[in-house]
Parts: sequence; C-alpha cells; structure tokens
Amino acid sequence: KSVINSMLRDPSQIPDGVLANQVYQCIVNDCCYGPLVDCIKHAIGHEHEVLLRDLLLEKNLSFLDEDQLRAKGYDKTPDFILQVPVVMLCPLAVEGHIIHWIESKASFGDECSHHAYLHDQFWSYWNRFGPGLVIYWYGFIQELDCNRERGILLKACFPTDIVTLCHSTA
Repeated sequence: KSVINSMLRDPSQIPDGVLANQVYQCIVNDCCYGPLVDCIKHAIGHEHEVLLRDLLLEKNLSFLDEDQLRAKGYDKTPDFILQVPVVMLCPLAVEGHIIHWIESKASFGDECSHHAYLHDQFWSYWNRFGPGLVIYWYGFIQELDCNRERGILLKACFPTDIVTLCHSTA
C-alpha cells in the first residue's frame, strides 16, 4: 500500500513509462481529487482563515490561532480560541450563546461532511474548550444546526451580533 501511494504521489517511480504517463495524466486531469485539487482546497481554506483572522482583529477580539495552540502542546485545535469568550446574540432566543472557539470551513456544510467534522473535530474542541462556532462560508443545510443548545453553532458568515464577556472589577 505504501509503495502504491508513493507511486501515485510521484508517478516517475513507476517502472513502466506508459503506465507512469497515464497515471500522471489522471492526476493532472482529476477535477475532484488528487494533489492539485488538494492544493486549491488548502489555498481557499487558508484564505478564509485569514479573512476570519482579519474580522476578529477588526472587532478587537483577543485570540490564539492554531499555530499558537500547537506551540502550547494542543494536538487538536480549532482555527481560533477566543481568549475572552463572546456571546453571540440570537434574535430568536431570549439568551445568547457563549462562544469560546471558532472553526472556519471554506466549504458547504452537507450532511456527510458535517457529521464527519462533528465526530473528528467539533466534539473534541467542545470537550477541550467549551462551546464554539463553525462558519461554513459557502452555506450549510439548515437542519444541521441542531446542536446549538449542546454548544456547537453553525453560521454561514462571521456573526455581527456578538458581545464580549469581560470580568467585572467592581
């Protein structure tokens, strides 16, 4: 398996030149999977993380990013941990939702990917850091936003209805 994966990453390792060229052509022309598509997805994801960082700075919110959290020894990290939690006000609710972390997803939140993210990432973040917010920049299926009361909120953009929690000195 590792030999085949290595050859798929670098078709020049395939002894048969015709087969090596065909594999290379498949990789280059694959519009759904493969290293080129992964590179594009990674770049778009990074672009949205930078956008989120800029929005947090614009709101004067203090945060730690993934790199800072990894330097502190965390293995599973959301994109941003808010050093001072915010309350995301909900026009349909009497009380707001407290947010400790934000995860940026430069994708559409479909049922399959969202459930995988919940299992692989979001509940781990919730266990370590408390309630959080996931931004699906390209929208999501509304019915998937069913864990608000358990502490995982979904939005399609950066929320404008936030209030910073601060400690009273009185």
